[in-house]
Amino acid sequence: MKTRDFNKILLLGSASPRREELIRRMDIPYRKVSIDFDEKQFPFNNVEELALLKSKSFDRILQPDEVLLTADTMVKSEGMILGKPEDEKTAYEMLKRISGKTHLVETGVCMRSADSFISFSDITEVVFKPLNEEEIAYYIEKYRPFDKAGAYGIQEWIGLIGVEQIKGSFYTVMGLPTHLVWENWLKFNEKA
Repeated sequence: MKTRDFNKILLLGSASPRREELIRRMDIPYRKVSIDFDEKQFPFNNVEELALLKSKSFDRILQPDEVLLTADTMVKSEGMILGKPEDEKTAYEMLKRISGKTHLVETGVCMRSADSFISFSDITEVVFKPLNEEEIAYYIEKYRPFDKAGAYGIQEWIGLIGVEQIKGSFYTVMGLPTHLVWENWLKFNEKA
């Protein structure tokens, strides 16, 4: 199989190492860019809207061969949005809340070129087994999940031992609905 030649480069407007890993594994040519955006200043209830606001915060005009990708992920459990925990206590409370229950993970994405944009989101249901206090404490101490919505990374130890079932995309839970990103990446490359 010959790798595909693309006429665009993706600008990844995310500090998430997980998103960067996924884009790299998709063989999409990319460059990381920095976007000055404080999520805490905006209501955390619509991930597509947040992804679009992040995109609009990019500080320069896009070139014809560039596509900017921004994204945001949220975890919702029993009607409550679980953002990124500020400390160990908050992380513990979040993990206790999702323990033994089903919760939703939604990732919103905005992809924008010089002349068009699209935003979309994807939702996945995740079922965790009941987690005991020692498992929660161990995970928080060893993995420090303070940069993760819902206080966990599905690809980490807690996901390996705790996730009983998912309905939807594993990669949406990791922070990027790769199947939708790929579909839209191809559309941006057709336009050139």
